[in-house]
Amino acid sequence: MPTATKKLSVAEDRSARLQEADAGWGERISAAPQSAQLTFSVRGEGFGSVASNIRAGKHSFTVDEPAALGGSDIAASPVEYALAALVSCQVVVYRLYAENLGIQVDDVQITADGQLDVRGLFGIDETIRPGFSSVDLQVHIAGPEAAERYEELRQAVDAHCPVLDLFTNPVPVTTSVRVVETNN
Repeated sequence: MPTATKKLSVAEDRSARLQEADAGWGERISAAPQSAQLTFSVRGEGFGSVASNIRAGKHSFTVDEPAALGGSDIAASPVEYALAALVSCQVVVYRLYAENLGIQVDDVQITADGQLDVRGLFGIDETIRPGFSSVDLQVHIAGPEAAERYEELRQAVDAHCPVLDLFTNPVPVTTSVRVVETNN
């Protein structure tokens, strides 16, 4: 007679997955430190006015701009995806470090607002950067812990969130262009 399998709650499933991932990476890195080095690749192909089809591993998505910026507004803009990457990475790292620190988080919601002056984008004023001049993150956490524990969690997340690191520290970027001749 088959034994009944206990269905895990979302919190129990998340905890099990995070513990398994943490233990797995710890063992892998202890055995082969070079396995900690990962390369992520994304490929984009333009279509329409300014839209892009993006491929990241087995996933794909579309990026566009609103009409005011030359697009067809069929998808979120690149800067919205950048903020989405920040928010989603924050959620992951909040969950990971809550588990590691033994801090109960029943729910986490994060909003990011980025300030961007389009004069930098359009080259109207070369003293204005084309990217965000500031980003404001609002983190809303539900749980039974004391406020000091959630502050401890925030500090751990700020110290270890890869996408926050991209926003706050310069990263060397090398660009190469390969020209393919076409017959127009």
